[in-house]
Amino acid sequence: MAERPGTRALPLGRRGGTLVGLTSLVGAAAFLWPFVLHGQAPTAQAHAADAPWVFLAVLPLLLAVVLAELGEGTLDAKGVALLGILAACGAALRVPSPGVAGFEPVFFLLIPSGRVLGRGFGFVLGAVTLAASALVTGGVGPWLPFQMFGAAWMGFGAGCLPAARGRTELGMLAGYAAVSGIAYGTLLNLWFWPFGAGTTTTFSYVAGAGLVHNLHSFFLFDLTTSLGFDIPRALTNAGLVLLLGRPVLAALRRATRRAAFDVPVVLVPEP
Repeated sequence: MAERPGTRALPLGRRGGTLVGLTSLVGAAAFLWPFVLHGQAPTAQAHAADAPWVFLAVLPLLLAVVLAELGEGTLDAKGVALLGILAACGAALRVPSPGVAGFEPVFFLLIPSGRVLGRGFGFVLGAVTLAASALVTGGVGPWLPFQMFGAAWMGFGAGCLPAARGRTELGMLAGYAAVSGIAYGTLLNLWFWPFGAGTTTTFSYVAGAGLVHNLHSFFLFDLTTSLGFDIPRALTNAGLVLLLGRPVLAALRRATRRAAFDVPVVLVPEP
């Protein structure tokens, strides 16, 4: 049986894919520079100097991704409207979140959205959702651009999952929600670990000590300080996917069918 229009994920065009890769390189550099830094790190600044520049760099890149997708025809005005609606819904999910013990339902909507609407859509949605939710909850700070990158990669990964249907798809998404929840927490530790672990502990960052030494110290820091938040986040995301994933996936697929994103626009001249 032929697949109905709007049931497939939105493809990521060549220019959009290039810009997503460029944006990801900026994010990777922002996260990983402590592992290649030589000399003494500015331990008192804690990204206060570079985080605004990272934020200013990522905003035009995200806009460029959307414009590239519009130019290549893989996204249209209806897709942009849906992006805004889903970002607003994701921001609203953060309002009742106490941020205690890793209970953060804001990430739940990213996974089915990336799954249904594709990698590029999930990438932009993750970043925009975290930016909007920070404005709503007053959570703007040097951590924000790093949260945006983490959520963007979570949405992108959901769009890269293999084809599946029914219970298999739901189980796969729940497993991805759990793994990505832990990976998000581990990744976000990188934004403050070089400055927040002190200078005298066994898991302190040591500038110029080498990649292996600092990786070992970082994983010790992550295991001893972060799992109490990461595991509840993983369980929350997986539980919400199992509980609400089926109706949310159905609603998103119904919306994309009605919007007919993948139906080419044909201009017919007037007689």
